Amino acid sequence: MARVTRVIPGLPLTLGYTLFYLSLLVLLPLAGLVVKTTQLSWHEFAATIVDPVVVAAFKLTVGASVIAAAINGVFGLIVAWVLVREPFFGRRFFDALIDLPFALPTAVAGITFSALYLKDGWIGGLGDHIVAAANLLAAYGGHPDLFSPGALSWLDLPFSNTNTGIVIVLVFVGLPFVVRTVQPVLQEWDAEFEQAAHSLGANGWTTFRRVIFPEIFPAWLSGVALAFARAIGEYGSVIFIASNIPGKSQIVPLQIVIKLDEFQTPQATAMGVVLLVIALLVLLGINGIEFWARHRQLAVA
Repeated sequence: MARVTRVIPGLPLTLGYTLFYLSLLVLLPLAGLVVKTTQLSWHEFAATIVDPVVVAAFKLTVGASVIAAAINGVFGLIVAWVLVREPFFGRRFFDALIDLPFALPTAVAGITFSALYLKDGWIGGLGDHIVAAANLLAAYGGHPDLFSPGALSWLDLPFSNTNTGIVIVLVFVGLPFVVRTVQPVLQEWDAEFEQAAHSLGANGWTTFRRVIFPEIFPAWLSGVALAFARAIGEYGSVIFIASNIPGKSQIVPLQIVIKLDEFQTPQATAMGVVLLVIALLVLLGINGIEFWARHRQLAVA
């Protein structure tokens, strides 16, 4: 029997280092989070989680993360497709731009979006400027009903201090996860399968839906799951654009920081454990769907 030559020698040593490294950086901190939470009784744990302000924060965090992940799932796929399949001037620049949310500090992203969309921002302030111009026109003979406050209420842009702004920021930070997981699969995709589908009479949409998308589905699903997991833990960029009103526009990470400032560490870790469980369930569910999809493809093949 031929002897297998390993690229990295000393498997027991490298395996032990890998397990130690992962345990030190992942398992040990998570275990510490759970242990700290056990300082609370079940009644205290439940009282922390079912508090109306905390429940509202969870609804906002999870809801905004789901919406942002869904948006990234659609437009991230489109962006990845264009960057791989459509040659255009400046493609390398835009491809590098996708990684900007990875490198940009979250506080910088929050300041940038708040400078654009808050009431005194470039875009957020457009509504006030247009209303002022409309009132000026009305003063010089414009139609009063046309320029009434009710008629111009749509100009109150929903980005300023609202939950819409939170979704926009979460879309920004989550987009690279979808694009970067789908891109390699599209780059390795053999175009001959598309040509074969076209030769059999399939149109473009049918080819994408029946031939291409099933192949990239596991990677796309992983990207969506990672974008969601990233969104539910986002803090630095969100607090700059949200109004942070308790029970209305506060996210769970901000609630955790508030509990820490009040020296209620077990209550803060309790909320962290719930976020951890949500993220783990989503990732496990996605991995299960991916396993089923690959198994189904192998069975069909």
